[in-house]
Amino acid sequence: MRLALYQPDIPQNAGTLMRLGACLGVAIDLIEPAGFYTSDRTFRRAGMDYLGLVDLTRHASFAAFDSWRRETGHRLVLLTTRGDLSHTEAAYHPTDILMVGRETAGVPDDVHDICDLRVVVPMRPALRSLNVAVAGALVLGEALRQTGGYPRMEATDERG
Repeated sequence: MRLALYQPDIPQNAGTLMRLGACLGVAIDLIEPAGFYTSDRTFRRAGMDYLGLVDLTRHASFAAFDSWRRETGHRLVLLTTRGDLSHTEAAYHPTDILMVGRETAGVPDDVHDICDLRVVVPMRPALRSLNVAVAGALVLGEALRQTGGYPRMEATDERG
């Protein structure tokens, strides 16, 4: 399982998702251009000392990313408010790449249209969207649950 960030423009969200990837052992694909420098103080603060533990691959463009993911046989699952299916009804594969869009604009229609699956987190009708880091965590959690992809918990002694 991998998590792709499509041209992120809010450093705190990107840092949070990278920290999530580090903690859960999920590789991160950063699709450039990002709307901030990765040396940005807010990016570093959100990712804390976990950023050095992230399995991070940078892609110069969506075209480069898409070519790589097709060559390596990954299905692309887009998290979108225009999804065809609830994230809990989708059937995930261990080799899926879950992709979140830009916080301010999502993904362009041409990117939206080539995704293999488009999922949505169901919400109350009057509300527009969740924070991208929250949506990413929700869907990634469901995908890892379905595929048995969570890291194994180590046994503890009686003192816990």
